[in-house]
Amino acid sequence: MNSRQIDRRSFIKRAGAAAVAALALACQHTSLPDARLPNIVIIYADDMGYGDVGVFGGREFDTPNLDRMATDGVRFTDFYVAQPVCSASRAALLTGCYPNRIGILGALGPKSLTGISDGEVTIAQLVKQKNYATAIFGKWHLGSRPQFLPTRHGFDEYFGLPYSNDMWPFHPETPKDYPDLPLIDGEKVVAHNPPMDSLTTRYTRRAVTFIEKNRERPFFLYLAHSMPHVPLGVSPRFNGKSRHGLYGDVIMEIDWSAGEVLRTLRRLGLDENTLVVFASDNGPWLSYGEHSGHSGPLREGKATTWEGGVRVPCIMRWPTKIPRGSVCVEPAMTIDLLPTIAQLVGARLPAHTIDGLDIGALMTGKQGARSPHDALYFYWNDSLEAVRSGKWKMHFPHSYRTLGGNEGGKGGQPVKYGEADTGLALFDLLKDPGETQDVSAEHADVVARLKEIAQRFDEDLKHNRREPGRVPAAPGNR
Repeated sequence: MNSRQIDRRSFIKRAGAAAVAALALACQHTSLPDARLPNIVIIYADDMGYGDVGVFGGREFDTPNLDRMATDGVRFTDFYVAQPVCSASRAALLTGCYPNRIGILGALGPKSLTGISDGEVTIAQLVKQKNYATAIFGKWHLGSRPQFLPTRHGFDEYFGLPYSNDMWPFHPETPKDYPDLPLIDGEKVVAHNPPMDSLTTRYTRRAVTFIEKNRERPFFLYLAHSMPHVPLGVSPRFNGKSRHGLYGDVIMEIDWSAGEVLRTLRRLGLDENTLVVFASDNGPWLSYGEHSGHSGPLREGKATTWEGGVRVPCIMRWPTKIPRGSVCVEPAMTIDLLPTIAQLVGARLPAHTIDGLDIGALMTGKQGARSPHDALYFYWNDSLEAVRSGKWKMHFPHSYRTLGGNEGGKGGQPVKYGEADTGLALFDLLKDPGETQDVSAEHADVVARLKEIAQRFDEDLKHNRREPGRVPAAPGNR
């Protein structure tokens, strides 16, 4: 026992119960000089459906590591992304803002002249206040020009793709639209059109090395897999090993990757002081059929604001803070991770408006904890299509893409979506997570309340939005 510990114990004995209580309260808000700040790991899959993980009902898929992670931590049954598409989803995750607020919508391509603004604050920049080591391995998709790269937005290390892996000259429908796909290390292109079957393993190895290298200091690791977004690729060790073809093999390898991260944390004695979060960026890309995932009991998939597009599997694990085998049914969203992490590490929130709220009480299973949100809002591009408040979810009239019950494509070739329309519709998600029974006629009061709060939020958002970063459209930037 060191002298500081002896002095503290003597002080507590002399001060009595009142001083003990005061010290405990203070420790909730500040870190003692010899306290180790928690490590943060976020594992983000791409286009992985709600029904692709065993503990979320995906029994045909082999996900023993993710299932065990849920047994050791908390499973969020009603966890959402802010928009069901790549760039918008990742913008929300990293900044704590609805993507509309920061001007990043859809999926930015290699020719895009916009990206994340220098004025935004990412989770990586947030934890830099506390001297964290930071890294992203995998897919970035918040702008591919140098000023938008992760290394300019708080990340010490970056290895991966600047956008989706199908944005390359081998696209099944529009190959001429895309240049060679760059693989970037730091800010240097180290290869073009890398083999898809090696990406998951390469990202994982870099993640393990990063953890080993930074074992003596707090770190933030963002492992943003390119898979199971098409084109699918899997390493030889998993090729043909699942019961469900290439897609099942890819899910097995993503599960293995999560297991490698968890095993590394245990091996290095970091396990009990690390929060690990697993989620997906949106629902499955259903038009790819046998090369896409499953929404489970939920309706539709990627690029729709139905539950199958925006509700994703989410698991959080932190052995000393999160009760084992717990389940959270309260609604939460990726925008909540930044303010929750800020509270955990004692960092200052950005000075500008963010939309996320601290969900630490939900994560740690505090008795009686409820969602801090009065409502969650679901946009497609700039259009507000749905709102959720408590058990209720209401859709405003809008068009959406659908397969209409048809099977998707085969062998990596997609089929064309059809177009459908919905009128105003209200659903009780506790009874009807598949959004099959419109109960708006029976609950006019709920409809009126949700219309009012949605209109108020939409107007506020449109008047308080920020511009994305932009590159001048000079000849060399086209």
